[in-house]
Amino acid sequence: MSKILIRGAKVLGGEPQDVLIDGETIAAIARQGEIDWSGAGIDAGDATVVEAEGQILLPGLVDLHTHLREPGREDSETVLTGTKAAAVGGFTAVHAMANTFPVADTAGVVEQVWRLGKESGYCDVQPIGAVTVGLEGKQLAELGAMHDSAAGVKVFSDDGKCVDDAVIMRRALEYVKAFDGVVAQHAQEPRLTEGAQMNEGIVSAELGLGGWPAVAEESIIARDVLLAAHVGSRVHICHLSTAGSVEIVRWAKSKGWNVTAEVTPHHLLLTDELVRSYNPVYKVNPPLRTEADVLALREALADGTIDCVATDHAPHPHEDKDCEWAAAAMGMVGLETALSVVQQTMVETGLLDWAGVADRMSFRPAAIGRLDGHGRPVSAGEPANLTLVDPAYRGVVDPAGFASRSRNTPYEGRELPGRVTHTFLRGRATVVDGKLA
Repeated sequence: MSKILIRGAKVLGGEPQDVLIDGETIAAIARQGEIDWSGAGIDAGDATVVEAEGQILLPGLVDLHTHLREPGREDSETVLTGTKAAAVGGFTAVHAMANTFPVADTAGVVEQVWRLGKESGYCDVQPIGAVTVGLEGKQLAELGAMHDSAAGVKVFSDDGKCVDDAVIMRRALEYVKAFDGVVAQHAQEPRLTEGAQMNEGIVSAELGLGGWPAVAEESIIARDVLLAAHVGSRVHICHLSTAGSVEIVRWAKSKGWNVTAEVTPHHLLLTDELVRSYNPVYKVNPPLRTEADVLALREALADGTIDCVATDHAPHPHEDKDCEWAAAAMGMVGLETALSVVQQTMVETGLLDWAGVADRMSFRPAAIGRLDGHGRPVSAGEPANLTLVDPAYRGVVDPAGFASRSRNTPYEGRELPGRVTHTFLRGRATVVDGKLA
């Protein structure tokens, strides 16, 4: 592999530095001009130079919550198209959720997804195994076999459905504790959300749409942090969306319990007021909440109560979204816009600096998923999984240009800041000048 010299990038938003990639590794890094590139031990004379003045260099982003749809729903997305979208968004690793057809509840299916990720070459794909057989919540899936498989599964989730049976959830937490796994819970009490179409509140009452109460999320989170404490195991809360949920997680962490949580970009920016348009692009699970919830989520991400940002990238074909609200599928694509939304909601508001973004979008998600080789410091000797961002860029979101197979973005026509110019996966450029390599 050829050498690459990234010249003048602000590593984690700091002072401009020169970074030399040699093969799969960061070979050298120093303040701009301090590396003698012709000196002993460093031969960068034939390096490809990437001029990065004014740009931010981050560790490759890691997504704990991606729906790649393959196998079974290749009309929505495939591992190839999904990982292309991930690379464009600055991700070098994604965790693929288990709600495929067939469900990823056996060693065979998770290994299939893992191998498809290897073949794609655009980012690493770490499969998430189902907690229960068929996502039906009745019987534990082959957790040990999935962990021992070539895919080395460490995260388990029935995402899309809640593990609402407390006994099953306890057994899952007990099982994964043996190999330091984690259960990622989709917190939704099913009886409280029957027929729900959007957040329960003023807007749902005015529109006459079935309400999705905050307590349906919060009650499950409260139960599961207590179970995790009882068992001494790890629980991760998927797409946390309410101010009340924040307080429960904050309390659990104050107890020293092994609880982590994620928030999606869309829950950091969008509110239930958008549902007044009846545009199904805003229909998502959990639903868009209130402005007060959005502000609470931002504060919690800033202070570390919420550990990380996860996209919940949920692609759907055109016909599943271009229909009346009640019939529309829930979900939004998010890989290609995630970093821009975080820049707008967290960096430009002063809640996080770029080092904080690296922590919430790379270091912490990689640590939660126990993902080797990702979420590493940007320093010599580390794997060259890197993302280069132009924070001064401003552009209007046009889904026609997405690498994803689906176009169900809530940001179409909206101006967002920042653009990923380059992504490097183990020293190989997967994105160059904003385009797939």
